[in-house]
Amino acid sequence: MKNDRNCQTSGLTSGKVNLQELNESQYEAVTTTEGPVLVIAGAGSGKTRTLVYRVAHLVDQGVAPESILLLTFTRKSSQEMLWRAGRLLNENCNRVVGGTFHGVANMLLRRHGAQIGFGSSFTIIDRSDAEGIINLLKSSLGLGKQDKRFPSKRAVINMISGSINKSIGLEDLIQAQFAHLAEHLPDIVTLHKHYQEFKYDHGLMDYDDLLVNWKRLLAEAPDVRRIISERFSHIMVDEYQDTNLIQADIIRLLADTHENIMVVGDDSQSIYSFRGADFYNIMRFPKVFANTRIIKLEENYRSTQPILSFTNDIIRSATEKYTKTLFTRREGELRPMVFAGMDEREEASFVVKTVRKLLAQDIKPHDIAVLFRSSYHSYKLELEFASASIDYEKRGGLKLTESAHMKDMIAFVRVLVNPQDTLSWNRILLQLEHVGPTTAQKISATIAFAADPFQALAAYPAGKSWKEAFARLAQLFVDLLAESHSPAALYEIVLAYYLPIFERLYADDFPKRRKDIDQLKSIMGGYEDLQSFIDDTSLDPPEEGATEGKGLDRLVLSTIHSAKGLEFEAVFVIGLAEGRFPHASAMFGEQWEEERRLLYVAATRAKKYLYLTYPRQLMTQDRQFHRVGISPFVNEISGGLYERITDRSTGDTDSFAFRSIDDERPSPVRKAKQKKPEMADFSVGCKVNHPYFGNGTVAKISTGRSLDVFFDRHGLKTLHLDYAKLTII
Repeated sequence: MKNDRNCQTSGLTSGKVNLQELNESQYEAVTTTEGPVLVIAGAGSGKTRTLVYRVAHLVDQGVAPESILLLTFTRKSSQEMLWRAGRLLNENCNRVVGGTFHGVANMLLRRHGAQIGFGSSFTIIDRSDAEGIINLLKSSLGLGKQDKRFPSKRAVINMISGSINKSIGLEDLIQAQFAHLAEHLPDIVTLHKHYQEFKYDHGLMDYDDLLVNWKRLLAEAPDVRRIISERFSHIMVDEYQDTNLIQADIIRLLADTHENIMVVGDDSQSIYSFRGADFYNIMRFPKVFANTRIIKLEENYRSTQPILSFTNDIIRSATEKYTKTLFTRREGELRPMVFAGMDEREEASFVVKTVRKLLAQDIKPHDIAVLFRSSYHSYKLELEFASASIDYEKRGGLKLTESAHMKDMIAFVRVLVNPQDTLSWNRILLQLEHVGPTTAQKISATIAFAADPFQALAAYPAGKSWKEAFARLAQLFVDLLAESHSPAALYEIVLAYYLPIFERLYADDFPKRRKDIDQLKSIMGGYEDLQSFIDDTSLDPPEEGATEGKGLDRLVLSTIHSAKGLEFEAVFVIGLAEGRFPHASAMFGEQWEEERRLLYVAATRAKKYLYLTYPRQLMTQDRQFHRVGISPFVNEISGGLYERITDRSTGDTDSFAFRSIDDERPSPVRKAKQKKPEMADFSVGCKVNHPYFGNGTVAKISTGRSLDVFFDRHGLKTLHLDYAKLTII
C-alpha cells in the first residue's frame, strides 16, 4: 500500500529499485545492510515486502546474488519472494540462494558432507519411513513383544525427534515428559542407538539429521565453516520466532566471518513449541549479536483499527514481549463480536447463520474462515455446514507422497539414486506375492551391500512360488538402467510394471488412488534429474489432492496453526471456552503464554469481520454437561473493544441483539420486576455473591454499568449489572 507521507520524504529511491512504496520502518529495514538487524514485524505489517525489497536493494547495490542467502520455512515462500524481487529489479535476483533450512542443509551436505563422514548420495527419509525403521529394529531386537505398554513406533520417533529439536537429552526428555514410560528407558535408548547406526550404514538421513549434520559441519569443520560463511556475505531469515535452538546455532555459525544477518519475526506469533520452536531465540538475538539494530514494523495493512485495538489488548498482558502497538489507515468501525451459545450446537448454528449473512453481502466463500484450537473442535460445525449445504475445505490433510501407493511408486526411483536404501528395497519386495517380511529383509540385506546391487538382485535364487514375479522385478531394473532416462520416462516404465500390483494391493479403492499416481506423472515431468525430484518430494511434498478441486470457491475450516500467515475478510474463532482455549493443561508459564499468542494469531487473520464464539456448556468424557465461562484471555480485554451478541432469532439471520457485556449464563425468567442495582452500591474491594460464580470481590469499576469481579472459584469476570444478579455480602 502506498504511503503518501513517506513518498514525500527525500532520498527514498535507490538505483533501479524504487523504495517509495515503503513506509519509514520498512525503508530502514531494507537499507540497513551491514551488521545484525532484528525486525519485529507485527501481523500484517508487510514483512514479506520488506524482505523482497531488501533482496532487490542488495543486488542493486552491487552485492553478488550468489552471496545472498534467504532462509524461509517453506520453499514456496522463498520462490515467491525471489520472483517478486526479480520483478522489482531484474532476473539477477533469481541467482539468490533461497530455500528452507532443510533444503539448504541438503544442498551443503551433498557438497561438503564428506568432511563429517557422509557421501553425496544419501537418501532423505520422511516420518513414516523413520517409523518403519523403528518397527524393523524393534522386531530384530526383540523389544516390546510381550509388553503392550511398550511405546509405539510413532511415540519412539516423537521422543527422538523431540529431544533433538528441543536440544535436550533423550533420557531427560523421557523423564520430564514421558515419565510413565521410564521403565522402558534403557530399551528406548538402545533402539535410538540402533536407529542412528541403521541410518548411517544405509546412507539415510531424516529431517532432523539434516539440521544436526549441518550444524556439525559448521562446528566441526572450521575450514568449511569459513568457506560457507564467506560465500554468504548477507543472510536473511524469515519467521525467526519459529526457529529451534539448532537453527539459531546454525545462524550464529553462518555469520562467523561477518555479522550481516537480518532476522524477521514476531514474538507475538510464536506458536510452534510443540515442534521444538524456541520463543526465546527471538528474545535473546540482541544478546547473541552485540550491537543489534532493532526495527519495529507496526503499521498494519490488513485489518481495521477496531480489530487491531482488540488484538493489541490480547497481547498487552503477555509477560515477555517486544512492546509494539499496531495501527492502520484502513477505514472501518465494526468492532469484534462475541457470541455465547447454550452449547456447541447453538454455537455452530450461529456461525452458519452469520456465514449466510456474509455470503449475502457478496463476500466470497474463500474469504471466510472458521478457526479453532484443535481439529476435533469443528465436528459439530461440520455437521451444521453439511446440513445447510455450505461447501467447505478443511485444512491439514496427508501430504501426497505420504500415502502408501505413492510411496510404492517412489521406492523404485529411490533405489536408483541410493542402491543401499534397504527401506525402499523392502517396500518393493513386499509387493511380490508369497514374499514375506523375513524373506524381503534377507534379499534386501544381500543386494544392498553388493558391489553391484542390481546384478545381485538378478542373480538372487528366487523361491518357486515367486520366481516368475521376481524375474519381472529384475527385468524392470534392467529396463530402468538400460539408458539415461528422464524422470518422466522412468515414471512410464515403473507404472507399466506396478499397475497390476497396484490394482491387486488396493482392490477396494484403486480408481480413487489412481488419481494420485496420475498427479505424480505431472510432478516428475517437471524435473530434469532424479536426485532433485527425490529431494523435493522428501523435503517439500505436495498436498494430497493438490490439483484436484483447484479453483473451487469454498469456505475454509482450519486449525489456527495451519492458518498462520493467511488472511480473510471474515474470521470466526470458535470454542473460546475455559478449559478449551487455553487448553486445560496450560495452567501457567510458557504454555499459558503460547496459548495467548495462539489467540492473537487467530484474531489477526481478520481484515474486517471478527467473531469470537464459545458454548456455555461442554460435554465431559462421561457424557455429562458442565457449565463453562469464556476464555480468560477474552475476559482480560477491555469491554469497550468488542460487542456481545445475543441471538434471539428463529431463523432470521438479521435478528441479532447487541450489548457490550453479558454474564455467563442466560438471565432467569423473573416473576416480578426487580429494582436494578446502582453502581453507587458497589466499590472496589466490596464482597459480592453471584448465583453461579459464588462469592467474589469487586476488582474494578468500569464505565457504564460494568464491574470486574474476582471470584474465588472462577477467577476474574466482567459483569453487567443489568444482567448479572449480584448481591452485596
